[in-house]
Amino acid sequence: MPIDVDEVRTQTRGVLNVVHFNNAGSSLMPRPVVDTVVGHLRREEEIGGYEAAEEASGRLENVYSSVARLIGARPDEVALAENGSRAWAAAVYSLPFIPRGRLLIGRTEYAGNVLALRQLAERHDLEIVVLRDDEHGQVDVEHLQSELEHGNVAMVALTHVPMANGLVNPAAEVGKRCRAAGVMFVLDACQSVGQMPLDVQALGCDVLAGTGRKFLRGPRGTAFLYVRAAVLEQLKPPMLDGHSASPAGASGFEIRSDARRFESWESSAAGRLGLGRAADYALALGLDAVQERVAGLAELLRTELAAVPGVTVHDGGITRCGIVTFSVAGREAGGIRRQLAEHRINVSAVPRPHSSCTGTPPVPEMLVRASVHYYNTEAEVQLACARVMAKRP
Repeated sequence: MPIDVDEVRTQTRGVLNVVHFNNAGSSLMPRPVVDTVVGHLRREEEIGGYEAAEEASGRLENVYSSVARLIGARPDEVALAENGSRAWAAAVYSLPFIPRGRLLIGRTEYAGNVLALRQLAERHDLEIVVLRDDEHGQVDVEHLQSELEHGNVAMVALTHVPMANGLVNPAAEVGKRCRAAGVMFVLDACQSVGQMPLDVQALGCDVLAGTGRKFLRGPRGTAFLYVRAAVLEQLKPPMLDGHSASPAGASGFEIRSDARRFESWESSAAGRLGLGRAADYALALGLDAVQERVAGLAELLRTELAAVPGVTVHDGGITRCGIVTFSVAGREAGGIRRQLAEHRINVSAVPRPHSSCTGTPPVPEMLVRASVHYYNTEAEVQLACARVMAKRP
């Protein structure tokens, strides 16, 4: 079923105030998600935090099932976290690295992930190998294959949807190659969850991290981690508490057998309930319908922007998503962002990818990122393009 745009806009208060093309940063939450979060905070106000959590214990447990359905996993393979970077790092820092092993990563990896991998490389005497992009700007799976055959690969880390350049990396093909080679595959899905269907079985990943605040339309400070049951025992969390482990014997301990070994005891119950509600909301709409709507709006935006004199669109990939990056000749990205903000149109200014998807003209260091969602409209696309075209007095 196509998405009822009028209905979802009725449930999105923010569309009355702004044209929100910053969904890759943080989406506008729908009313049911906000009401869930605020409703639980009210209960904490009325009866106490511990008591409210106990009252909502069944609903809090259901969050794991909702997230699992969203990505095709089992509830015991899901852990909850406060942000996507922490969820990703909780698994990656738990890997049993062998000295002089090799870490294969894409050229458009999230900068925070790269910093973490550099620290691990220094700590464990590892080598980081950056995979080439193919002619479409996405990760080159043939280069990946040759590096896997070269051997001694400890892990492959890939960002499914980079933060800029509009493409969707061929994660399923990467997963297939990694599974055949017996190599751990870690996928950062923070920008893809909520704007397209995800199935961890089809993707072939051992670890997947996602966030609530972006295209999933959940509250900030929420995220999740998937770890395939078959590899759970290989990952030993570097930090434990009374939630992730329990005492055993006089001086020993026993780590939980499920993915919650990566959690800590204290968390925002209201935020977690909001995350579960956001997952249910997306599932009710249908992720196939969401992807169709988002991709269609993004292609319209690319087409309209490309028709504006002086504008260059810098997106690549065979499959594209709701992230659109562009530059305007003679104008800097931050200035365009501020100009649009004056007209209540939200976009971001982001660093260009390490390898540009369009060769000419030269790609500026900073690009404008406009990221659409299904609640945006064609009229909003036209308005944004008109404002980009307008000269400031």
